[in-house]
Amino acid sequence: MRQIYLDYNASTPLAPKVAETMRRVMDEGFGNPSSSHWAGSSAKAIIEKGRQQVADLLGCGPAEIVFTSGGSEANNLALKGLFFSPDRNDSTSHIVTTAIEHPAILSPCKFLEKLGARVTYLGVDSTGRIDPDDLRKAITADTFLISVMHANNEVGTIQPIRECSRIAREHGVLFHTDAAQSIGKIATTVDDLNVDLLSVAGHKFYAPKGIGALYLRQGLKLEPLIHGAGHENGRRAGTESALLIAALGEAAELADNLSYIAPIQGLRDRLWEHLLERFGDGIVLNGHAEERLPNTLNVSFVGRIGTDVIGSLEGVAASTGSACHAGRIELSPVLAAMGVRPEVGMGAVRFSLGRMTTEADIAALDALLGSIP
Repeated sequence: MRQIYLDYNASTPLAPKVAETMRRVMDEGFGNPSSSHWAGSSAKAIIEKGRQQVADLLGCGPAEIVFTSGGSEANNLALKGLFFSPDRNDSTSHIVTTAIEHPAILSPCKFLEKLGARVTYLGVDSTGRIDPDDLRKAITADTFLISVMHANNEVGTIQPIRECSRIAREHGVLFHTDAAQSIGKIATTVDDLNVDLLSVAGHKFYAPKGIGALYLRQGLKLEPLIHGAGHENGRRAGTESALLIAALGEAAELADNLSYIAPIQGLRDRLWEHLLERFGDGIVLNGHAEERLPNTLNVSFVGRIGTDVIGSLEGVAASTGSACHAGRIELSPVLAAMGVRPEVGMGAVRFSLGRMTTEADIAALDALLGSIP
């Protein structure tokens, strides 16, 4: 049975150069980077090289990079860290975000609401995009933070971040973006996006799980989630892993070169053409037709159930747009926010392509599509 991996938005395999770097660092970076002896200095040098590589990818200074255990921690550190920051005015407790954020944003927002924060969840249009005018109207005198994801993990829709961050600047409000899905797929420099904070998840761009980063603009203060010794300049306690940081740095260096993306987009578009040819009106594109991640294709098989569709595609790894809870199938909250009808949204399947996707994979999947009942 041929195995076809089309779930790169969920997680990516290690890039060969990343794996090679990790094998080398296993022998060289075992010391505690906070120690002053040679073993600690070696580990510290590896960490600072990784920090510089991530900073180069984002176009910021290395001191503005805080290493975390992944994208979820980076998001939590951004939201909770700013809410409890000594620099936050007690009279400002309002956060603006969107209804289609990753749970790593929505759940911290719900948590902060229990502690007195007020959160506005902006709606989206049928393509999954917010209207910047809605953001402008949502800002009040007590708004201290706006968090809008760069690109949606399910449908791939890219948000108008530059316009949104400009609105935030006009009102003197800090702006955070979750860039877990966009790193390595589209440009993500912090000056171009004009953001104050940006979250990174290593396993979304060919680094291992368990490592991520938060860009924190110079001068901003936040309260650490993890208290302890003064690691990461007092922003995140815990002895840093030279192994994981070296891997993230290598992946960041690879992600800085987007030349590999055009062929991936070509394969994605070819897959969409195959689907249209086979299913015609029985297939619907979810997400924006153009302002969408170049590797992402979320489609609905109308009148079908996404899990059944994937189940009929033997050997294919992909994701559905619905979830099964206690025997009941529920529509994806993202598709629901987009106004997708249940009979359409229940048949959603996300195919996300990556560096290792080949023309043979797409041809093999096309052959399997005939098995869909």
